Amino acid sequence: MDFHYAPGATPLDPDEAAGLVPPHITTQGDLNAWEQINIAQGDRWGVRQRKRELLDEGFIRDLHRQMFNRTWWWAGTFRKTNKNIGVDSTQVAVKLRNLLDNTKYQIEHRVFDADEIAVRFHHQLVWIHAFPNGNGRHARLMADLLAMRLGRPRLTWGSGKLASASVGELRDQYLAALRTADLGQLTDLIAFARS
Repeated sequence: MDFHYAPGATPLDPDEAAGLVPPHITTQGDLNAWEQINIAQGDRWGVRQRKRELLDEGFIRDLHRQMFNRTWWWAGTFRKTNKNIGVDSTQVAVKLRNLLDNTKYQIEHRVFDADEIAVRFHHQLVWIHAFPNGNGRHARLMADLLAMRLGRPRLTWGSGKLASASVGELRDQYLAALRTADLGQLTDLIAFARS
């Protein structure tokens, strides 16, 4: 299968690309459709996990696994190679632990409102880039689940159409908001998350 990556997407290395589970997928369109079905299953699983600790490495891995386990054999496994984005692969677990601890502190001490905590968590989870692929989709679902746990509705991420947008204006807005957040300004990303 020849993968065609959208702007801002993380390319897979050959070993990761060889981890495709379903043998019938031969086009990028097939892969996108298959992943969407798998992600919807992961979303339903995540919403049902009301008694589990959300801000936990095990939950982070399990959610990724549930979102991509029928697509990639490495689903739920931290990446072992460096990418065009993200922390050094040897630092993923450490940076994730720091993010989880900082987010718990922000919640306990009400440092920010619930939406801002969820969006800050999303931004940092994307920045860490824990998995070979699916990090943005995973981080958005994690932020949605966190917002709901904090008593807010699910974030809308451009009216919910971002999940299926691999190219186009909506994805460009999202990526621009992420880049602005990388510079320390989260206003655009917070606004986009509720647009």
